[in-house]
Amino acid sequence: MHGFLNDRIRIELKNIVGEKNIYESGFDKDAYSVDVWSVSRNWVDSGLIKELPNFVVLPENTEQVSKILKLANIYSIPITPRGAGAGGLGGGIPFFGGIVLDIKKLDKIMSLSAKSLNIRVQVGIMQIDLEKYLNSKGYTLNHLPASIYCSTLGGFLSTRGSGVLSSKYGKIEDMVLSLEVVLPTGEIINTLPVPRHSAGPGIENVFLGAEGTLGIITGATLQIYYLPEERYFSSFLFDNLHFALEASREVMVNGLEPSVLRVYDEGDTRDVVKKELGINIESGSYVVISFDGFKDIALAQKRRAEEIFNGYRARDLGAKFGEKWWENRYDPYYPPHTLESKKDLYGVIDTVATHDNIENLYLSMKSELESKFSEWGIIYTAHFSHWYKWGASVYPRFIVKKPPENSHDFMELNNAIWDCAVEVILKNNGVLSEHHGIGFQLSPYMRAQYRDGYKVLESLKKGLDPKNIMNPTIFGFDL
Repeated sequence: MHGFLNDRIRIELKNIVGEKNIYESGFDKDAYSVDVWSVSRNWVDSGLIKELPNFVVLPENTEQVSKILKLANIYSIPITPRGAGAGGLGGGIPFFGGIVLDIKKLDKIMSLSAKSLNIRVQVGIMQIDLEKYLNSKGYTLNHLPASIYCSTLGGFLSTRGSGVLSSKYGKIEDMVLSLEVVLPTGEIINTLPVPRHSAGPGIENVFLGAEGTLGIITGATLQIYYLPEERYFSSFLFDNLHFALEASREVMVNGLEPSVLRVYDEGDTRDVVKKELGINIESGSYVVISFDGFKDIALAQKRRAEEIFNGYRARDLGAKFGEKWWENRYDPYYPPHTLESKKDLYGVIDTVATHDNIENLYLSMKSELESKFSEWGIIYTAHFSHWYKWGASVYPRFIVKKPPENSHDFMELNNAIWDCAVEVILKNNGVLSEHHGIGFQLSPYMRAQYRDGYKVLESLKKGLDPKNIMNPTIFGFDL
């Protein structure tokens, strides 16, 4: 951007948000040039990414967001919406420069309806702050992801995020009643006040999961719940992963509604369970299951699930270790446990498929990655943590503890691993991502994922964002 144009845009942004809400130099811009994606961290360590955006802007209300987008259209300036930067696929990195639009000052709670059990809130609020507020009133959103302390509500809406209670309460989009959205051209719209109706297809789903490329979500009305009367936890050890998956499938298709259902493969059972819970288990598949709500209903569901598990010869480890998992459920996401605090090459290839495909997808990915990248000592483990009546998600992690020192080789190895994993996902009728989004890493595969349906996404993009200023790296759209 030419210096004179840069100065002009600075003045106009200052007139919109005030000087205190613009960052344009030094550490502030560096911090917005990276997220949790291991490749971006490697680039920073190697000095390859530095001060990518021209401006970082923090609007304080929806009207300011609208004015910023209208300004960006006049000058054809790229916009990268940003929450708390906890994404793991490079979706919040401003590769094309321009403006990073940080939503965290849009953090107000607007209203709460005790009669309809809903809350209207700006989406820049940190998820932990929203949950604590609701808890103080006797409510909960029941959206409790591992990144709850370092992510905004808007981040979850933009990627259709899941929390640990999703098997009963659903993903974040299942809690949405309506949205306030600023379109790429600056118009402010509100979706219909309820999500279930026969008045057309419902446009809120256009923006949920769109990662800011079709508009910026600024507000949401969400369904909330009473805090449960009771939570029951159990833990079991199955002889193998196949039995654990089959038993869990039976729990779901029989409508028992576990709030938590977490199945660890043999690798995670051996390594992660020991690290997180202090249990030495050398073989088998570890499972945590929980039921909540009214005591009598939750207890009846728990007992019926135990009958199913007993049919697969599961060893009952009791409530203690399930309760311990609940108490420490967020620890693995933060230092010193998290991979983000290390120099490893790593990635989470979360995917989702129907019950008849999910086990083979997992086994095929494990076989392919461990054989093709054995020279790098790749570690592949997984757990299955978001369950539905029709299928489940698998959350595989790969780790290369001694990656290439050269950043270009680091990236090349990373991409080769993802290429291999995605090929397995698509071959087994899986979907690229269950709750982490697409970001920069997965955008090249979107055409293959959607096939003929990709033209629908392209039409939406061209119609809503004719100048293609919104998060241009997302979903593989033409520049």
